Amino acid sequence: MRIFYVVVLSLFAFGVASAEESPVTLPIHRLHMDQAAKVAQAAISACRAKGLNVAVTVVDRGGHPQAVLRDTLAMPITAEISQHKAYAALNFNSPTSQLEGRFTGPASPAKLPGLITSAGGVPISAGGTIIGGVGVSGAPDGKDDEECARAGLNAILADLEMAL
Repeated sequence: MRIFYVVVLSLFAFGVASAEESPVTLPIHRLHMDQAAKVAQAAISACRAKGLNVAVTVVDRGGHPQAVLRDTLAMPITAEISQHKAYAALNFNSPTSQLEGRFTGPASPAKLPGLITSAGGVPISAGGTIIGGVGVSGAPDGKDDEECARAGLNAILADLEMAL
């Protein structure tokens, strides 16, 4: 019984010491709105170069839309789909093309509202920190969507790496 109390007191003391050493707040990097707009415009331009009309959504670290562009002839639903792809890429910190077929069970995360795990979403990260996601929808093939999303990300990647 005495050993039990020693262990409990040790754990309590360790827990209190850890709490005192923990910071009260954490610095969280966020993508500036101008950079989000640059990502979206570069993705649209990359798809236009292929003759594709798409929608692009850039979400911030919290999954909230920061920039949304839908090209003139892109179907209205493409904007919502691009947001769901960006949200999935952010939350899984993975291109959505790598998530295709990964969740096949009836209660899998891919069945949650707001997640689309087909190709076209790419996480935005730099310096080991995830700060958002970009999603593209509207191309006949998800590979084209993802290539355009990557083109958008590449438009700011060097700046991101230097900033973080």
